[in-house]
Amino acid sequence: MNVKYKKPLNIALTVLFITALTLFILTFAIGLPIYCRFFYYIQIKTLKMEEATGWSYQTIKGAYDEVLNYLTLPGRPFGTGELAWTESEAAHFADCRVLFNLNLSVFIISGAVCLTLILLNRFKIIELARIKGHRPYLISAVVAVALPVIIGALAATDFDRAFMVFHAIFFPGKDNWTFDPRTEQIIEVMPEEFFMNCAIIIGVGLIAFAVALIIADVVLTLKDKKRAALEKAANENNSVEG
Repeated sequence: MNVKYKKPLNIALTVLFITALTLFILTFAIGLPIYCRFFYYIQIKTLKMEEATGWSYQTIKGAYDEVLNYLTLPGRPFGTGELAWTESEAAHFADCRVLFNLNLSVFIISGAVCLTLILLNRFKIIELARIKGHRPYLISAVVAVALPVIIGALAATDFDRAFMVFHAIFFPGKDNWTFDPRTEQIIEVMPEEFFMNCAIIIGVGLIAFAVALIIADVVLTLKDKKRAALEKAANENNSVEG
């Protein structure tokens, strides 16, 4: 490849890698409470849903499983097990399915992009740029943690307004995000505490992933410096002997 174009191309691919890895980290963390169903099963007991609703463990679990099957598996009809539901509720979860599929699509595409660029870099076809000696995934780790913190802080100042903006962007003209527990019973087994715990597990997964990348970068950077120092010393010795 022409040297004139190699450096700009490597910089552009590095930016692409940082963006893709940031999206991969975020969608990975969001997917944790979605695809790790045991996380919900545990809360049936810890949040005392049986006592609060009067329904059995199997009824609650069956309702949740049927909703999650609809949200995450292709071709599944909407249902809530033995619990009652309405067309408005079904429309709401259809909207949710769009977001779930979007998250999964971004996760798969961003992961494929990252893997491709890592392999190309590994086999010296491209060279991912470093930032002051640090690998590009350090930037992804920092951005992946900082971005939701900033958005969360802004949303916390006026949550209702932030929610209305989100709803208007993704689901304009729709009003199916409120429920009547008498006719739409699935909301009874998805209490606020459950969604708070989902936010916590997303945050923990996000931070754990980011910290792992930061530690890996620090360790590898120290090894690089040590190797460079040893090579420099060896070259100086060779020069003296020569």
